[in-house]
Formats: sequence, C-alpha cells, structure tokens
Amino acid sequence: MDIYIDTANLDDIKEAASYGILDGVTTNPSLVAKEGVDFHDRLSEICEVVDGPVSAEVVSIEHDGMIAEAMELTKIAKNIVIKLPCITEGLKACKTLSDEGIKTNMTLCFQPLQALMVAKAGAFLVSPFLGRIDDIGGDGMELIQQIRQVYDNYGYQTKILSASIRHPLHMVQAAMIGSDVATVPLKVIQQFMKHPLTASGLEAFLADWDRAQAILKSNQPAMA
Repeated sequence: MDIYIDTANLDDIKEAASYGILDGVTTNPSLVAKEGVDFHDRLSEICEVVDGPVSAEVVSIEHDGMIAEAMELTKIAKNIVIKLPCITEGLKACKTLSDEGIKTNMTLCFQPLQALMVAKAGAFLVSPFLGRIDDIGGDGMELIQQIRQVYDNYGYQTKILSASIRHPLHMVQAAMIGSDVATVPLKVIQQFMKHPLTASGLEAFLADWDRAQAILKSNQPAMA
C-alpha cells in the first residue's frame, strides 16, 4: 500500500519523507492557500523533495480550461499528476489527458459509478473521500470496498486512493480492503507508530537497563 501525505506544508512533507515511507503527495489550491505561497512555486518545491506522484489540482470546471491548466502544471516536473473533479467535464478531460499519456487523479469521488466511469476513461488514480462520507453519517469504507470489487471484477488498472483519512482505524480498514494508496495528514501518519503498550514496554526496558548498569557499577572494585 502506498502512503501519500495530504498537505502543501513543505516541512511536513520533509518530515514524512524522513521516515522512509513516503510514496507521494496530494495537494489542492486550498491547502496551498493556507501556506500563503504561489501554487506553482510550491509544487516545484515539493517535487524537489518527492520523486513519487504529486497531485496538482485544476480549478477550471470545463474541459478546455482544465486541459489548459494541466498543460501548465505538467511543465513543473515529470511526476506531476493532474487532479480533476469527478464531474462530466472532468471525465472528458481525464480521457483527453490519459490519451496523451498524462496521469490523472480523479478527486471528490463519492459513489462507485463515478469510480467506474473514470477507470474507463483511463484515470491513474481515483480518490474516494471516505472521511467526508462518515462525517454525514454514511459508511465511507463501504465505498472503498465497492470500488475494489468493481475494479477487480473487470481488471481496471486505476488505483484506489483512499482520501479524507481521519484516524488510524481508517488506514487499517482501507489496507485490509485492498486500497492501493492512502493519503494522510502528517499528524495521522505519526499516530501509526504509536501504541500505549509500545510506550510502556520501552519505558520498562530502559528502566531495567538503568538498574542493570547501576548494579554492575556498584560491583566494580574500587580504584586503588
């Protein structure tokens, strides 16, 4: 399972990269706006840190505008993936870009038929937002499972990117279902290596070590 970080904060990206587990980055104009930096400049900086796919989102909502934006974004680096919305115009743009060998990430997916359509149009990634479904009382993980079954049924190569991951349990469930990728904020990534028994066990080991060293020191003969 690939792990992407969902942010435009360069320090967070560098921190996640230092763990040796970072496979890619997802961004959007809202995340970049929070950083107060130029969109294209920040994407260029991110691509200097990360070799894997870096999703860059368009803001146009019609085909020609999406394609024009995509052409500019792909000039930034070879690992830029164009993020398009799961709407009809986005579907058209997905097909156009896919035919040109440009990878796309179809975002804001909330039902399996959207995922089916973008796979047929050649999408590289589809991003179901499971956390947002949970937020309104639905079951986001059921959507991941439905898409997984549809793709497996027909051999689609589009990768399922579980987005809007809220907590470690989401990650466990997505991994067990067979999501190809998950994109996660740094604070959630950092929770993956935390467990109270790990912390208490390590504390006990270190305390035992200190006691053992103290005993060895007390048993050493005094210097003449």
